[in-house]
Formats: sequence, C-alpha cells, structure tokens
Amino acid sequence: MMRLDPRYTWMRQVAALAALLAVWEAADRANLLNPIYAPSPSRVGAALVDLFADGRIWPHLEATFGAALGGLALGILVGVVLGVVAALVPFIAELLEPVMTVLNAIPRVILAPLFVIWLGIGLASKVALSFILVAVLIFFTVFTGIRQVDRRLVERVVTLGGNRRALVRHVYLPSVASWVLGNLKIAVGFAFTGACVGEFVAATEGLGYLLSFAQSTYNAALMFALILLILVVVLLIFGLAGRLEKHLLRWN
Repeated sequence: MMRLDPRYTWMRQVAALAALLAVWEAADRANLLNPIYAPSPSRVGAALVDLFADGRIWPHLEATFGAALGGLALGILVGVVLGVVAALVPFIAELLEPVMTVLNAIPRVILAPLFVIWLGIGLASKVALSFILVAVLIFFTVFTGIRQVDRRLVERVVTLGGNRRALVRHVYLPSVASWVLGNLKIAVGFAFTGACVGEFVAATEGLGYLLSFAQSTYNAALMFALILLILVVVLLIFGLAGRLEKHLLRWN
C-alpha cells in the first residue's frame, strides 16, 4: 500500500478543494444548478468583493466583533471566577452547579429572543448571548478541572506548609490557565455563534443581520459569501488562539 508523504498533506487538500470548486463552477455554467439555491463560486466571490468594494461590510464586522469579543472576555472572566469558587467552596457548588447544569442542558441560543426583550436590539443583547454561551463552557472546564487536580501534588504543597492561597497560586491557577487555553478555540466559536444568532434574531447591523437580510431576499450568493467570511475570520482567530496557547503553555 502506497504511503503518502505527510509534508504535502496541505497541497493535496488544496488540490481537492480546487477540483471541487472547478466542478461546481462548471456545473453552474452548464446550467445544471439553480443559482437561487446553489450559486457558483464566481457568484459568491463577486458578492464578497462587492461587500468590501463599497465599504458597507466594515460597520457590520465591527458590530459582530465587538459583541463576540466582549462576550468572550466576560464569559472567560466570570466562568473562571465562578468555577474556582465553586470548586473550592462546597456551599457555592451546591448553589451554582444545578443552575449551570440546567443552562448547559438547554440549547442556550434559544435565549436570544429573551435577551432581545430584556436588553433591546442593540449590542447588549448580543454580548449577553455570547457571554452565557462562553461562561457555562468555561465554568465546567474550570470546575471539573480543579476537582481532577492530582491529589498527590496538593498533599505535597500542604505537607510543605502551604495554605489555600498557596494552593490556588501554585497549583490551581496554572492548571486553570492550561484548561481555559485548551478550550479557547471552542469558546471563540461559541462567542461568534452567540453574536451572529443574536443579530439574526433582531439587529440593525452585524454579520447575523446581513445573513437575515440575505435570507429574506433569497440572495444565496450573499449568504454563501457571508458564511465564507465568518469562517475565515473564525479560523484566523483559531490560529491566533493556537499560537497564544503554545506560547503561554510552553512551561507545560
């Protein structure tokens, strides 16, 4: 059986994608596809170029980025704090764990209409949805992670005279950092999901708002272009998150 050189994996992947796009374009030009449902790559590309050519995409990108990154930052901060406190204080765990379990059990995006009613169609409702998606994920990451810390390491710190503050500083926080950074890519995806879903439900700007507009006008080319744009943006952030993870966890 012939073995493939792993060094050229990306070249094979790019070639396969290029072949798929070529077949897709050829099928469209041969009138085998209905452009209303499956626009060709050239039509999608033209729609994407048009978004940037007239500059109307920038306010929408700014709105979505602001909501997603705001919800991400708040979600990580609150999730870490609540996770640490709940893991170290049993009484707090008894109160928080059932609430977080319920929030984790339901599809949290269904809260979007409720946040719109409470906070309006502005930025706040989108940040809130991104926040709740990220905070629940980070809470369980930290809460479960601290409870799974190697007990022998904890016992050694206590034996050497370390108190709870020393345990938090030298054992729990380094572990929390690795767990949070390990789930950062998932958190980023959740944050953008929350922002886009919130904009899709009710908004005056943002990529989710543009998706809603494209759907209402049956503009499939614009919808594909926006999906591609969101995909590229999230992949770029994934790449940055991966580099940050490697840099901060090089001690590990």
